[in-house]
Amino acid sequence: MRRQESPAWRGYAGLVVMALAVAVFMVAFVAQPFVVEGSSMDPSLRQGERLIVSKLAYRFGRPERGDVIVFRYPVNRRVRFVKRVVGLPGETVAIRNGRVLVNGRPLAEAYLIDVTLGEFGPVRVPPGRLFVLGDNRANSRDSRYPEVGMISCRDVVGKAVAVYWPPALVGPIGGR
Repeated sequence: MRRQESPAWRGYAGLVVMALAVAVFMVAFVAQPFVVEGSSMDPSLRQGERLIVSKLAYRFGRPERGDVIVFRYPVNRRVRFVKRVVGLPGETVAIRNGRVLVNGRPLAEAYLIDVTLGEFGPVRVPPGRLFVLGDNRANSRDSRYPEVGMISCRDVVGKAVAVYWPPALVGPIGGR
């Protein structure tokens, strides 16, 4: 007896459904794309660059100073911001004479092209919060502003790990 074969379209439809399920799983739990909007992270990240954001990075660890993170904007949680972690829970952050001070010591910030203008703090970062700054300090809404403030660790979407567009800039973010 010969078995009846199913039409080819059923096989393709099954593949499409499986691919969609894998994509949804990846975006929900593993990684998601993010488009840089604005100039607050210049020169490290520029308008229109596309990033891969790891959602797993902080399931097995905590944010570290220097990490570039994507988080929910406190005023409108549907909006996502990208900034650099500068202060960790329990630390004191201040800005004096163009330098960021963490626990009274100047922070080494090779990724900056200009000094940090103005005076700020000192402020203590509460438990479960992060102090974040954009790399383009003259044009960044960040933890210095009341509407952003110190970011709840629960609002962190993930760690920006790589640029995937434009092709000339493809690679890990690191300390670039």
